Amino acid sequence: IDTLERVGILRDLRLGVFDVVVGINLLREGLDLPEVSLVAILDADKQGFLRSGIALIQTIGRAARHVHGQVIMYADRVTDAMRFAIDETNRRREIQLAYNKAHHIEPASVVKSVRDLTDRIARESGVEEGKDIRGKASRMEQKELARMIKELEQQMKAAARELEFERAALLRDQVFELRAMLADESDLPPWKKVQLLSGGGDS
Repeated sequence: IDTLERVGILRDLRLGVFDVVVGINLLREGLDLPEVSLVAILDADKQGFLRSGIALIQTIGRAARHVHGQVIMYADRVTDAMRFAIDETNRRREIQLAYNKAHHIEPASVVKSVRDLTDRIARESGVEEGKDIRGKASRMEQKELARMIKELEQQMKAAARELEFERAALLRDQVFELRAMLADESDLPPWKKVQLLSGGGDS
């Protein structure tokens, strides 16, 4: 899977396009996925960074936003890392339950718009909103628009190299939209417009 497709996959998961995602790295801090009700960790007893106590806690946390969230760890034995993660999760759960009881709080799943994550990332990463960049692009000459597309492509590739997949996906969406604008406004031959829209050739 292309790294830039990951955000799209997570969006589709949240929208209910499919129910299960296998093999995606959900350790990344800041990924807010309140619809996730079950996390299954295969080879939980495998030694390594992705199965350290902290990493397991982070993975377990992917189901923490759902009121019926569950985590299943598949393993042949309970490792020290697994025991640490289980004990720490139970400790936090007891604190939360006590707090809820003291303040008469009824647990409920977090409800967030599918756009919330995208909008927050856009604000934090400095990516312009689509309507803003469309307005700016509409006032540009074709050469300026082509130059903007190249700059955004460079930013997109740099974000992907830095593993900032959400930011890269936002930039990719803008590149696609601006390519479409350039194709509509230019006097390029049809085959060249198709090449431009597909990302081939020079913008």
